[in-house]
Parts: sequence; C-alpha cells; structure tokens
Amino acid sequence: MKTILCFGDSNTWGFDPDATAAAPYPVRHAPHARWTGVAAAELGREYRIIEEGQNGRTTVHNDPFAVARNGREYLPACLESHKPIDLVVMMLGTNDLKNVFNVPPGEIATGATILARMILQSDAGLDGGAPKLLLISPVAIGDLSHLPDLDAKFTNARANSLELPRHYALAAKALGCEYLNAQEHAEPSPVDGIHLDAVAHGSLGKAIAAKIKSMVY
Repeated sequence: MKTILCFGDSNTWGFDPDATAAAPYPVRHAPHARWTGVAAAELGREYRIIEEGQNGRTTVHNDPFAVARNGREYLPACLESHKPIDLVVMMLGTNDLKNVFNVPPGEIATGATILARMILQSDAGLDGGAPKLLLISPVAIGDLSHLPDLDAKFTNARANSLELPRHYALAAKALGCEYLNAQEHAEPSPVDGIHLDAVAHGSLGKAIAAKIKSMVY
C-alpha cells in the first residue's frame, strides 16, 4: 500500500463555504466530498490518503491572531508520525496572502520552498530516504468585495494569488519535484472567495489523483 500525506490548509481540511456561512463555526465537507476523499476513491485501495489540513495554516509564519498555524513548526512532527511516506502532496500559501504577513508572491513561494526542502531532505520516506513531493500552487482568491471585513484582511489578494503559479513552478523546477497548478482545476466559491465547494473539490481531487498515479505506482 502506498502512503500519501496531504499537507495543507483549510482547503485540504475541507472547509465548506456554504455550510459555514449558515453556522457559527467552521463546517467541513463530508469526507468523500473533500478533494482528499475524491482522490482516495480515484486511486483505490492500494493507496492510503492521510489528511493533514488545518484552517489558517501558513508556510512559515506565526499568526498573531491564531495559535499553532506555522507549517514549518508542525511539519517535522507530522513527517515523523506518519513515516514511511511514499509521497507528500503539499498545497499551502493562501493564508500567507493576508495583510498581517505582508509578503509578496515570490516570498510566499520561498516559504513553500523551505517546507519542500524539509520534506526532500527528511528520512520520512521508504527505507529511511526522503518521500517524493508534489508541490501544488493554491487556488486563486476570488471576489471578496461583498465581505468587507475579509476583504480588509486580504488586500490585493486576488492579483497576488494569480502570481503564485509562476513562482511555484520555478520553485518546483529548482527543487526537482513535481508540480501542479490548482488554479487550472478549481475556482473558489463565490460565497467567500477562498474556499472550495463540492464541485471544485471533485475536479481538484481527480487532477491530483491522476498526478499521484504518475508519480507513485
């Protein structure tokens, strides 16, 4: 059985924008509807998908308004607890677009690169080696104008998010790892402009599964 670790933020956790809009707390899509669940169904029983998504997770930044969101601080323990891992799928960077971090797209990709090197230089793979890595540039930010409080936290986020694929592709080439542009497969829900609805999860999950099959078989 192949072990696939999916390391990401709320769009890996499965944040449901429609259900959350009607609730006083974050609500998840059902397991089978998340992109991780869709990918698991596509891949079949020979693959084990591990969900490691967290709302608000960043690449390398400490959020002053939320505890334990720094991906760099959690990643080593995550790799250690799940090894041996055949492949890590990493999709992070959306939360780095927040004004509080004040970093341009290129530096967001640098944060992702730091995590990527931690994975590729680890002993969390088979026989004490490193796992393979699929680096994914995240889905674009949508229209936030109808949500002024959120829009104030993500100034110019759509334009900056559209720049991420170029930087992530260059990072993946330099790292020698595989790459996928999530923006080619999914759009954020118009409800909140950040999170994926079930249809988008389905499209993204199938694309990621196809990429995983080409890397681990």
